[in-house]
Amino acid sequence: MKILDWYILKSYLGTFILMLILFIPIGITVNLAEKIDKILENEVPFVEVAKYYLDFTIYFANLLFPLFLFLSVIWFTSKLANNTEIIAFLSSGVSYMRFLRPYLIGATIVSLGALVLSMYLAPQASKGFNEFKYEYLKKGTEVQETSDVYRQINGSEYIYASNFQPKSKSARNFTLEHFEGNVLKYKISASRLQFNEKDTTYTLTNFDKRIVGENEDIILHERTMDTVLPFEFDELTPVSYIAETLNYNELNDFIKQERRRGSANMNRYLVVAYKRWSLPVSAFILTIIAVAVSSKKRRGGMGVNLALGISLAFIFIFFDKVFGTMAEQSSFSPLVAVWFPNVTFGILAIYLLYNARR
Repeated sequence: MKILDWYILKSYLGTFILMLILFIPIGITVNLAEKIDKILENEVPFVEVAKYYLDFTIYFANLLFPLFLFLSVIWFTSKLANNTEIIAFLSSGVSYMRFLRPYLIGATIVSLGALVLSMYLAPQASKGFNEFKYEYLKKGTEVQETSDVYRQINGSEYIYASNFQPKSKSARNFTLEHFEGNVLKYKISASRLQFNEKDTTYTLTNFDKRIVGENEDIILHERTMDTVLPFEFDELTPVSYIAETLNYNELNDFIKQERRRGSANMNRYLVVAYKRWSLPVSAFILTIIAVAVSSKKRRGGMGVNLALGISLAFIFIFFDKVFGTMAEQSSFSPLVAVWFPNVTFGILAIYLLYNARR
């Protein structure tokens, strides 16, 4: 039986790698054709373009590997079925679950590779990919929260700004409230906040400080005030794609920090975190579905299996994108949104596997 296992396993991994080699250059060509005008217009150095497409390759290989894996399994399993090799295997006394074992071994290898890729390699590629995109292809596009910014900056202090400008490092209608327990001790307000990079201080225009006393409050006013504040300006509103650029440990620390600060983008960050685990798991589910769909010899041949497989693959991607966007743009649970496609297709995999065994 080792011969059968090695035969299927080599076909599984070989076809998957071949699928990546075939489709990634197509993706690069399409993307380059779409972006070439802006690349030439902005006179982007060739080295930067080369780095961008290296990052592009890793970024999209990680993003679309379930689709490539699914299609590759359907392709070579349909080929086995059309050559009546699967009938020969099963007729020799091999059970369907035993026949499925090398597929699951292959899925384990791919999942482990995808896990390492999504946890540590893809974030670095995503950083280069997004930085290039917003520096050269989407110049002037704001990708940060800029209005009604509210943050808890430590255990006792909260800040608010009605308008936040990352480029000029300034904010309008700024307030800082200091609490001890649940009691407000003082409040600082200013019509404008300006960060001074030279000495890392802040200039507050129309500065007011209200110190809350037991019997009466003390109010201090200055036209301008230079002072030190307990936060880093660049950390207040990270770019929207920041979660994609952090490795597993950095992402967990970042989510804890942003949850404490009351970030409005928490769902976006949680979707990224949950997908780091859900995508590798999808390799097993899609492998089982692909085998169950394509292991039967059909009258229409390989084309019928491929058509059915592509339809299921795009339904999976549709669910993944729709529910992910719902979680990012609303109060819909990110955990449910990310795992719903896997749970739904997991149930489908069990059903198809049961019928395939029969």
